[in-house]
Amino acid sequence: MSAPVGALHHIEVWVADLERAEESFGWLLGALGYRPFQRWEGGRSWALGPTYLVVERSPALSADRHDRLRPGVNHLAFHAGDRAAVDALVTAAPAHGWSLMFADRHPYAGGEGVYAAYLENADGFEVELVAHDLRNDR
Repeated sequence: MSAPVGALHHIEVWVADLERAEESFGWLLGALGYRPFQRWEGGRSWALGPTYLVVERSPALSADRHDRLRPGVNHLAFHAGDRAAVDALVTAAPAHGWSLMFADRHPYAGGEGVYAAYLENADGFEVELVAHDLRNDR
């Protein structure tokens, strides 16, 4: 499948526990419309159009826990549908290893007028689920 120059091809996330990552990321990506794409001993991937996301347990890992507060990627943000879709994902997330972050400011933790949920899984990875809205579609 062809994509515009500059479009994201894939993201690879190294994880300490592949089974736990497969549960949390697999559920979330499936709920967002991704489909299982690749599977091998040390990793899994899910695709949406020409873009895919990999979780991999690499033998080259230098630590056993992700720290989103260190230099590097802080979080992944996904378009998640309308506000009701974001709310449904937040409700279902705990059963799949995700917890709501910034509950005291939810659903506007990203700022006024941006309806979103911030979730963190057991391994410290953060995702942002952004609702489609005329004011915050980018």
